[in-house]
Amino acid sequence: MAANRQSTRSLQVPFTIAVCFILTGFSSTALASQDPLPSWGEGATKDSITAFVEHVTNPGDPAFVPENRRIATFDNDGTLWVSHPIYTQFQFAFDRVKQLAASHPEWKDEQPYKAILEGDREFLKQLTPHDVVNLVMETHAHTTPKAFEEIVRQWLKKARHPRYDVPYTELAYQPMEELLGYLRANGFKTFIVTGGGIEFVRAFAMETYGIPPWQVVGSSIKSEFELENGKGQIMRLPEIEFIDDGPGKPVGITTHIGVRPIAAFGNSDGDIEMLQYTDSGAGPTLAMMVHHDDPEREYGYTCDTKVGALCKGVELAKQRGWVLISMKNDWKRIFSFDESPKPRVALR
Repeated sequence: MAANRQSTRSLQVPFTIAVCFILTGFSSTALASQDPLPSWGEGATKDSITAFVEHVTNPGDPAFVPENRRIATFDNDGTLWVSHPIYTQFQFAFDRVKQLAASHPEWKDEQPYKAILEGDREFLKQLTPHDVVNLVMETHAHTTPKAFEEIVRQWLKKARHPRYDVPYTELAYQPMEELLGYLRANGFKTFIVTGGGIEFVRAFAMETYGIPPWQVVGSSIKSEFELENGKGQIMRLPEIEFIDDGPGKPVGITTHIGVRPIAAFGNSDGDIEMLQYTDSGAGPTLAMMVHHDDPEREYGYTCDTKVGALCKGVELAKQRGWVLISMKNDWKRIFSFDESPKPRVALR
Protein backbone atom coordinates (compact mmCIF):
# COMPACT_ATOMS: atom_id res chain seq x y z
CA MET A 1 0.00 0.00 0.00
CA ALA A 2 1.69 3.21 -1.09
CA ALA A 3 2.86 5.20 1.93
CA ASN A 4 4.64 8.12 0.28
CA ARG A 5 1.63 10.43 0.40
CA GLN A 6 0.84 13.23 2.88
CA SER A 7 -2.06 13.20 5.35
CA THR A 8 -4.64 13.24 2.56
CA ARG A 9 -3.37 9.84 1.48
CA SER A 10 -3.04 8.39 4.98
CA LEU A 11 -5.38 5.54 4.15
CA GLN A 12 -2.65 4.02 2.02
CA VAL A 13 -0.60 3.02 5.07
CA PRO A 14 -1.19 -0.62 6.12
CA PHE A 15 -3.75 -0.76 8.93
CA THR A 16 -3.41 -2.64 12.19
CA ILE A 17 -6.01 -5.21 13.14
CA ALA A 18 -7.36 -2.93 15.89
CA VAL A 19 -7.90 0.01 13.53
CA CYS A 20 -9.63 -2.26 11.01
CA PHE A 21 -12.09 -3.47 13.61
CA ILE A 22 -12.82 0.05 14.90
CA LEU A 23 -13.43 1.51 11.44
CA THR A 24 -15.42 -1.37 10.02
CA GLY A 25 -17.31 -2.47 13.10
CA PHE A 26 -16.33 -6.14 12.63
CA SER A 27 -15.53 -8.30 15.61
CA SER A 28 -12.71 -10.83 15.38
CA THR A 29 -15.29 -13.64 15.66
CA ALA A 30 -17.37 -12.30 12.77
CA LEU A 31 -14.28 -11.85 10.61
CA ALA A 32 -13.09 -15.39 11.29
CA SER A 33 -16.48 -16.86 10.38
CA GLN A 34 -16.62 -14.98 7.07
CA ASP A 35 -12.97 -15.04 6.07
CA PRO A 36 -12.77 -14.30 2.32
CA LEU A 37 -9.05 -15.17 2.23
CA PRO A 38 -8.72 -18.47 4.13
CA SER A 39 -5.35 -19.39 2.60
CA TRP A 40 -3.75 -16.18 3.89
CA GLY A 41 -2.10 -16.19 7.29
CA GLU A 42 -3.29 -13.64 9.83
CA GLY A 43 -1.11 -10.56 10.02
CA ALA A 44 -0.26 -7.21 8.51
CA THR A 45 -0.22 -8.39 4.88
CA LYS A 46 -3.73 -9.82 4.95
CA ASP A 47 -4.96 -6.86 6.99
CA SER A 48 -3.61 -4.42 4.41
CA ILE A 49 -5.79 -6.10 1.76
CA THR A 50 -9.03 -6.33 3.74
CA ALA A 51 -8.70 -2.85 5.24
CA PHE A 52 -8.08 -1.31 1.81
CA VAL A 53 -11.10 -3.07 0.30
CA GLU A 54 -13.36 -2.17 3.21
CA HIS A 55 -12.47 1.51 2.92
CA VAL A 56 -12.67 1.96 -0.85
CA THR A 57 -16.03 0.17 -0.99
CA ASN A 58 -17.70 2.04 1.90
CA PRO A 59 -19.76 4.97 0.49
CA GLY A 60 -19.44 6.85 3.78
CA ASP A 61 -15.65 6.58 3.88
CA PRO A 62 -13.39 9.41 2.62
CA ALA A 63 -11.45 6.75 0.72
CA PHE A 64 -14.51 5.50 -1.19
CA VAL A 65 -13.90 4.69 -4.86
CA PRO A 66 -16.82 4.22 -7.31
CA GLU A 67 -17.05 0.78 -8.94
CA ASN A 68 -16.17 2.11 -12.38
CA ARG A 69 -12.72 3.04 -11.03
CA ARG A 70 -12.05 -0.07 -8.97
CA ILE A 71 -9.44 -1.54 -11.28
CA ALA A 72 -6.95 -4.16 -10.07
CA THR A 73 -4.11 -5.41 -12.27
CA PHE A 74 -2.15 -8.63 -11.81
CA ASP A 75 1.02 -9.85 -13.42
CA ASN A 76 0.71 -13.53 -14.38
CA ASP A 77 4.02 -15.44 -14.24
CA GLY A 78 5.21 -15.67 -10.65
CA THR A 79 2.25 -13.64 -9.39
CA LEU A 80 -0.76 -15.78 -10.28
CA TRP A 81 1.00 -19.05 -11.09
CA VAL A 82 4.43 -20.71 -11.02
CA SER A 83 7.11 -19.27 -13.28
CA HIS A 84 10.02 -21.60 -12.48
CA PRO A 85 12.12 -23.33 -13.64
CA ILE A 86 11.27 -21.47 -16.87
CA TYR A 87 8.30 -19.42 -17.95
CA THR A 88 5.44 -21.65 -19.04
CA GLN A 89 5.20 -19.96 -22.43
CA PHE A 90 8.87 -20.67 -23.11
CA GLN A 91 8.27 -24.36 -22.41
CA PHE A 92 5.34 -24.19 -24.81
CA ALA A 93 7.63 -22.64 -27.45
CA PHE A 94 10.23 -25.41 -26.95
CA ASP A 95 7.59 -28.09 -27.32
CA ARG A 96 6.18 -26.31 -30.35
CA VAL A 97 9.60 -26.52 -32.03
CA LYS A 98 9.51 -30.30 -31.64
CA GLN A 99 5.98 -30.39 -33.01
CA LEU A 100 6.89 -28.31 -36.07
CA ALA A 101 10.33 -29.86 -36.70
CA ALA A 102 9.11 -32.24 -39.42
CA SER A 103 8.14 -29.23 -41.54
CA HIS A 104 11.48 -27.51 -40.89
CA PRO A 105 14.33 -29.96 -41.63
CA GLU A 106 16.76 -27.01 -41.57
CA TRP A 107 16.22 -26.69 -37.80
CA LYS A 108 18.42 -29.75 -37.25
CA ASP A 109 21.40 -27.53 -37.98
CA GLU A 110 20.14 -24.12 -36.83
CA GLN A 111 20.37 -22.76 -33.31
CA PRO A 112 18.55 -22.55 -30.99
CA TYR A 113 16.29 -25.11 -32.69
CA LYS A 114 19.10 -27.67 -32.82
CA ALA A 115 19.65 -27.40 -29.05
CA ILE A 116 15.94 -27.76 -28.36
CA LEU A 117 15.62 -30.85 -30.55
CA GLU A 118 18.71 -32.41 -28.99
CA GLY A 119 17.83 -31.43 -25.42
CA ASP A 120 21.02 -29.39 -25.00
CA ARG A 121 20.15 -27.62 -21.76
CA GLU A 122 23.55 -25.97 -21.36
CA PHE A 123 23.16 -24.20 -24.69
CA LEU A 124 19.60 -23.18 -23.88
CA LYS A 125 20.73 -21.58 -20.62
CA GLN A 126 22.77 -19.14 -22.69
CA LEU A 127 19.91 -17.91 -24.86
CA THR A 128 19.68 -14.14 -25.06
CA PRO A 129 16.39 -12.21 -24.88
CA HIS A 130 16.76 -11.64 -28.62
CA ASP A 131 17.04 -15.40 -29.20
CA VAL A 132 13.93 -16.05 -27.14
CA VAL A 133 11.92 -13.35 -28.93
CA ASN A 134 12.80 -14.84 -32.31
CA LEU A 135 11.91 -18.31 -31.07
CA VAL A 136 8.53 -17.16 -29.78
CA MET A 137 7.71 -15.33 -33.00
CA GLU A 138 8.54 -18.32 -35.18
CA THR A 139 6.60 -20.82 -33.06
CA HIS A 140 3.57 -18.58 -32.41
CA ALA A 141 2.97 -17.12 -35.88
CA HIS A 142 1.58 -18.33 -39.22
CA THR A 143 -1.84 -19.13 -37.76
CA THR A 144 -5.10 -17.43 -36.87
CA PRO A 145 -5.81 -16.35 -33.26
CA LYS A 146 -8.55 -18.97 -32.97
CA ALA A 147 -6.28 -21.74 -34.24
CA PHE A 148 -3.47 -20.59 -31.95
CA GLU A 149 -5.80 -20.61 -28.95
CA GLU A 150 -6.73 -24.21 -29.69
CA ILE A 151 -3.06 -25.17 -30.03
CA VAL A 152 -2.36 -23.68 -26.59
CA ARG A 153 -5.40 -25.38 -25.06
CA GLN A 154 -4.38 -28.78 -26.40
CA TRP A 155 -0.82 -28.30 -25.13
CA LEU A 156 -2.08 -27.36 -21.66
CA LYS A 157 -4.10 -30.57 -21.51
CA LYS A 158 -1.00 -32.70 -22.02
CA ALA A 159 1.92 -30.72 -20.60
CA ARG A 160 3.07 -31.35 -17.02
CA HIS A 161 5.25 -29.24 -14.77
CA PRO A 162 8.64 -30.95 -14.24
CA ARG A 163 8.59 -30.63 -10.45
CA TYR A 164 4.92 -31.05 -9.51
CA ASP A 165 3.87 -33.38 -12.35
CA VAL A 166 0.48 -31.68 -12.74
CA PRO A 167 -0.97 -29.53 -15.55
CA TYR A 168 0.31 -25.97 -15.46
CA THR A 169 -3.20 -24.66 -14.93
CA GLU A 170 -3.28 -26.44 -11.55
CA LEU A 171 -0.33 -24.34 -10.42
CA ALA A 172 -2.33 -21.17 -9.93
CA TYR A 173 -1.69 -19.87 -6.43
CA GLN A 174 -4.69 -20.56 -4.20
CA PRO A 175 -4.26 -17.33 -2.16
CA MET A 176 -4.25 -15.24 -5.33
CA GLU A 177 -7.32 -17.00 -6.68
CA GLU A 178 -9.07 -16.15 -3.42
CA LEU A 179 -7.88 -12.56 -3.76
CA LEU A 180 -9.26 -12.31 -7.30
CA GLY A 181 -12.64 -13.56 -6.09
CA TYR A 182 -12.62 -11.27 -3.06
CA LEU A 183 -11.93 -8.20 -5.17
CA ARG A 184 -14.57 -9.09 -7.75
CA ALA A 185 -17.12 -9.67 -4.98
CA ASN A 186 -16.42 -6.10 -3.91
CA GLY A 187 -16.98 -4.47 -7.28
CA PHE A 188 -13.46 -4.61 -8.70
CA LYS A 189 -12.62 -5.42 -12.30
CA THR A 190 -9.57 -7.70 -12.34
CA PHE A 191 -7.12 -7.57 -15.24
CA ILE A 192 -4.03 -9.60 -16.10
CA VAL A 193 -1.17 -7.38 -17.25
CA THR A 194 1.61 -9.70 -18.34
CA GLY A 195 4.87 -9.72 -20.21
CA GLY A 196 3.67 -13.01 -21.68
CA GLY A 197 1.84 -13.27 -24.96
CA ILE A 198 -1.65 -11.81 -24.82
CA GLU A 199 -3.23 -14.60 -26.87
CA PHE A 200 -1.31 -17.31 -25.05
CA VAL A 201 -2.71 -16.13 -21.70
CA ARG A 202 -6.19 -15.55 -23.11
CA ALA A 203 -6.37 -19.25 -23.94
CA PHE A 204 -6.60 -20.20 -20.25
CA ALA A 205 -7.34 -17.01 -18.28
CA MET A 206 -11.09 -17.52 -18.01
CA GLU A 207 -10.99 -21.16 -16.96
CA THR A 208 -8.05 -20.68 -14.59
CA TYR A 209 -8.68 -17.25 -13.06
CA GLY A 210 -12.19 -16.26 -14.09
CA ILE A 211 -10.73 -13.42 -16.17
CA PRO A 212 -12.26 -13.02 -19.65
CA PRO A 213 -10.06 -12.50 -22.75
CA TRP A 214 -10.87 -8.79 -22.99
CA GLN A 215 -9.38 -8.26 -19.53
CA VAL A 216 -5.97 -9.62 -20.50
CA VAL A 217 -3.20 -7.19 -21.46
CA GLY A 218 0.04 -8.66 -22.76
CA SER A 219 2.83 -8.68 -25.30
CA SER A 220 1.75 -9.20 -28.89
CA ILE A 221 3.01 -10.03 -32.33
CA LYS A 222 1.73 -8.27 -35.42
CA SER A 223 -1.37 -9.46 -37.20
CA GLU A 224 -3.03 -8.65 -40.50
CA PHE A 225 -6.45 -9.03 -42.03
CA GLU A 226 -6.81 -11.23 -45.09
CA LEU A 227 -9.54 -12.78 -47.20
CA GLU A 228 -9.49 -16.51 -47.85
CA ASN A 229 -12.21 -17.89 -50.09
CA GLY A 230 -14.22 -14.75 -49.41
CA LYS A 231 -14.00 -15.08 -45.62
CA GLY A 232 -12.22 -12.49 -43.55
CA GLN A 233 -9.71 -13.62 -40.95
CA ILE A 234 -6.75 -12.41 -38.92
CA MET A 235 -3.34 -13.98 -39.51
CA ARG A 236 -0.57 -13.81 -36.91
CA LEU A 237 2.82 -12.66 -38.24
CA PRO A 238 6.36 -13.40 -37.01
CA GLU A 239 6.99 -9.77 -36.02
CA ILE A 240 6.88 -8.15 -32.59
CA GLU A 241 4.20 -5.51 -32.14
CA PHE A 242 4.40 -4.66 -28.42
CA ILE A 243 6.32 -5.81 -25.34
CA ASP A 244 4.15 -5.51 -22.25
CA ASP A 245 6.90 -5.57 -19.66
CA GLY A 246 8.62 -2.97 -17.49
CA PRO A 247 7.70 0.51 -18.76
CA GLY A 248 5.48 -1.17 -21.34
CA LYS A 249 2.98 -2.23 -18.67
CA PRO A 250 1.61 1.25 -17.88
CA VAL A 251 1.39 1.87 -21.63
CA GLY A 252 -0.51 -1.37 -22.10
CA ILE A 253 -2.83 -0.48 -19.24
CA THR A 254 -3.59 2.91 -20.74
CA THR A 255 -4.11 1.46 -24.22
CA HIS A 256 -6.28 -1.51 -23.25
CA ILE A 257 -7.98 -0.42 -20.01
CA GLY A 258 -8.01 3.36 -20.12
CA VAL A 259 -8.25 3.74 -16.32
CA ARG A 260 -5.37 3.90 -13.84
CA PRO A 261 -5.52 0.93 -11.41
CA ILE A 262 -6.01 1.50 -7.70
CA ALA A 263 -4.51 -1.91 -6.89
CA ALA A 264 -1.62 -3.72 -8.57
CA PHE A 265 0.13 -7.01 -7.87
CA GLY A 266 3.45 -8.23 -9.24
CA ASN A 267 6.48 -10.29 -8.28
CA SER A 268 9.49 -9.06 -10.24
CA ASP A 269 11.36 -5.98 -11.37
CA GLY A 270 9.39 -6.20 -14.62
CA ASP A 271 6.34 -5.12 -12.59
CA ILE A 272 7.92 -2.04 -10.99
CA GLU A 273 6.53 0.49 -13.44
CA MET A 274 3.02 -0.96 -13.13
CA LEU A 275 3.14 -0.49 -9.36
CA GLN A 276 4.66 2.98 -9.68
CA TYR A 277 1.90 3.97 -12.10
CA THR A 278 -0.70 2.61 -9.70
CA ASP A 279 0.58 4.25 -6.53
CA SER A 280 0.93 7.59 -8.34
CA GLY A 281 -2.86 7.88 -8.56
CA ALA A 282 -4.83 10.60 -6.81
CA GLY A 283 -6.68 8.37 -4.35
CA PRO A 284 -6.00 5.41 -2.08
CA THR A 285 -3.94 2.63 -3.64
CA LEU A 286 -2.68 -0.85 -2.84
CA ALA A 287 0.60 -2.12 -4.33
CA MET A 288 1.96 -5.58 -3.52
CA MET A 289 4.84 -7.82 -4.62
CA VAL A 290 4.89 -11.61 -4.20
CA HIS A 291 8.24 -12.63 -2.71
CA HIS A 292 9.29 -16.18 -3.58
CA ASP A 293 10.94 -17.16 -0.31
CA ASP A 294 9.59 -20.69 0.18
CA PRO A 295 11.83 -23.23 -1.57
CA GLU A 296 10.25 -26.06 0.41
CA ARG A 297 6.74 -25.60 -0.97
CA GLU A 298 7.54 -23.61 -4.14
CA TYR A 299 10.81 -21.82 -5.04
CA GLY A 300 13.18 -19.44 -3.30
CA TYR A 301 14.75 -16.56 -5.23
CA THR A 302 15.17 -12.80 -5.28
CA CYS A 303 17.99 -11.46 -7.48
CA ASP A 304 19.63 -14.81 -8.14
CA THR A 305 17.54 -15.87 -11.13
CA LYS A 306 16.98 -15.12 -14.80
CA VAL A 307 13.29 -15.87 -14.38
CA GLY A 308 11.41 -13.16 -12.51
CA ALA A 309 14.23 -11.54 -10.54
CA LEU A 310 13.14 -9.18 -7.75
CA CYS A 311 16.10 -6.88 -7.06
CA LYS A 312 15.22 -3.19 -7.34
CA GLY A 313 11.67 -3.98 -6.29
CA VAL A 314 12.69 -4.90 -2.73
CA GLU A 315 14.24 -1.49 -2.04
CA LEU A 316 11.46 0.35 -3.85
CA ALA A 317 8.90 -1.47 -1.74
CA LYS A 318 10.49 0.05 1.35
CA GLN A 319 10.65 3.51 -0.20
CA ARG A 320 7.13 3.60 -1.59
CA GLY A 321 5.28 1.55 1.03
CA TRP A 322 4.55 -1.45 -1.16
CA VAL A 323 3.71 -4.68 0.65
CA LEU A 324 6.00 -7.66 0.10
CA ILE A 325 3.94 -10.85 0.26
CA SER A 326 6.02 -13.58 1.87
CA MET A 327 5.02 -16.96 0.45
CA LYS A 328 6.57 -18.61 3.49
CA ASN A 329 4.91 -16.51 6.17
CA ASP A 330 1.79 -15.02 4.57
CA TRP A 331 0.38 -18.05 2.72
CA LYS A 332 -0.94 -21.00 4.69
CA ARG A 333 -1.46 -22.88 1.44
CA ILE A 334 0.08 -22.29 -1.98
CA PHE A 335 -1.82 -24.59 -4.36
CA SER A 336 -5.36 -25.89 -4.32
CA PHE A 337 -4.08 -29.47 -4.16
CA ASP A 338 -2.07 -28.82 -0.99
CA GLU A 339 -3.19 -30.78 2.05
CA SER A 340 -5.14 -28.84 4.66
CA PRO A 341 -2.49 -26.49 5.99
CA LYS A 342 -1.45 -26.07 9.56
CA PRO A 343 -2.16 -22.58 10.95
CA ARG A 344 0.62 -20.24 9.91
CA VAL A 345 0.87 -16.77 11.45
CA ALA A 346 2.57 -14.02 9.49
CA LEU A 347 5.73 -12.82 11.19
CA ARG A 348 5.47 -9.25 9.96
